Amino acid sequence: MKRIAAIFGGLAVILGALGAHALKDLLDTTAMESFKTATMYQLFHAIALVALPSNEKFIWTARFWIAGILLFSGSIYFLVFDELIGMNLSFIGPITPFGGLFLIAGWIALWFAYPNKTSH
Repeated sequence: MKRIAAIFGGLAVILGALGAHALKDLLDTTAMESFKTATMYQLFHAIALVALPSNEKFIWTARFWIAGILLFSGSIYFLVFDELIGMNLSFIGPITPFGGLFLIAGWIALWFAYPNKTSH
C-alpha cells in the first residue's frame, strides 16, 4: 500500500505542477479549480495512506481511499482533459460523486478500525 501511496503522491505533485504551469492558460477558471481540487484530494489521501498503519484492520480504509482517488480525482482529470482534447467524456461526470463517497467511506472505515475504548 505504501508504494501505491507513493505513486499517488508523486503523481499529485506532477499533475499539480502541470496545472499550475502548463494548463493555467489553457483552462477556464472552473476547470482549473476542479483540477486543483482533484490534485489536492489526491495528495491528502496519498499522505493519509502513507500514515495508515500496515495491518489488516486498516485494509478497508486503504481500499476505499484508493478507489476514491481513482474515481474522484481520476474522473476530474479526464473531464478537464476532455476540454483540452475535444473528446466527449461527459459520461464520466457521474463517477466523481461515487469517488467522493469512497473517500468518505475510507474515513468511516478508519473510525471503525480503531478499538472503542470505554472507561468505567
